[in-house]
Amino acid sequence: MPRRSVLAVLPERLRSIQAAFAASGGLHASAIFDAEGVLEGMREDVGRHNALDKVIGQAFFAERLPLAGRILLVSGRVSFELMQKALAAGIPCVAAISAPTTAAVDFARETGQVLVGFLRPADGAEAGAMRMNVYAGTLAA
Repeated sequence: MPRRSVLAVLPERLRSIQAAFAASGGLHASAIFDAEGVLEGMREDVGRHNALDKVIGQAFFAERLPLAGRILLVSGRVSFELMQKALAAGIPCVAAISAPTTAAVDFARETGQVLVGFLRPADGAEAGAMRMNVYAGTLAA
């Protein structure tokens, strides 16, 4: 079960390694983290699906599939299809900086995946405080 404290630090870890996004301001990213928040792979692309396909492909070629116990962080919106791809790769937890679609939430609930959206700094809170919406599954404290 993913921990809230681990999820809370992932957006900054992702942003700190997004060289192409920093240069362009217009790329999506997908990253795989272990349960402790250690980065295992990240890819960027102009398309959300391409970024995810690339990071799963990286794990495939490294012979690391299935990605059980891992956390997928995506920089954009989570669609039904992204949840399907995560499930096919064995990823039990998907977190996003942005929103999930209703179909993604329904799919996550049906498959037992954890789905977290709007993983962002909390407005008006102390520095480093994060907010998140848990749409499916359960998080540990």
